[in-house]
Amino acid sequence: MTAVAAIVAIATAQDRFPDGTGKAELLKVCSNCHEAETVFESPQTASQWSSTLEQMGQFGAEATDREWRLIEQYLDAQLARIPVNAAAAEELQRTFDVNASTAQAIVAYRKDKGNFTSIDDLKKVPGLEVAKVDARKDRLVF
Repeated sequence: MTAVAAIVAIATAQDRFPDGTGKAELLKVCSNCHEAETVFESPQTASQWSSTLEQMGQFGAEATDREWRLIEQYLDAQLARIPVNAAAAEELQRTFDVNASTAQAIVAYRKDKGNFTSIDDLKKVPGLEVAKVDARKDRLVF
């Protein structure tokens, strides 16, 4: 890919990615080997993204430890699928951007009431902001 083509591809991809810490690092590192848009072709959970990033490093993708960490945090916060009926509290904390007690409340509610079947069920969790649920509705997996 020529330098000009790479710049155009990165600029185009930037429009589709939500703003957030780690976005620039993701675009820089991932665009070296493939189109950054590939991220949207195969939605993954946080743990799956972690494995994918590890594989990218093994295949020769170059990034500093800080860049890898920022990319993983960005993917968790902005793009990772959220399996609300299976995710551990730690994963829910990262993907929902909530504190540990709210993440634990999601798990406790699920254990007490059974699996969530809809966004409305999830909104009943005490302490979980409705706006956070609505903002992530396209990433939720029931």
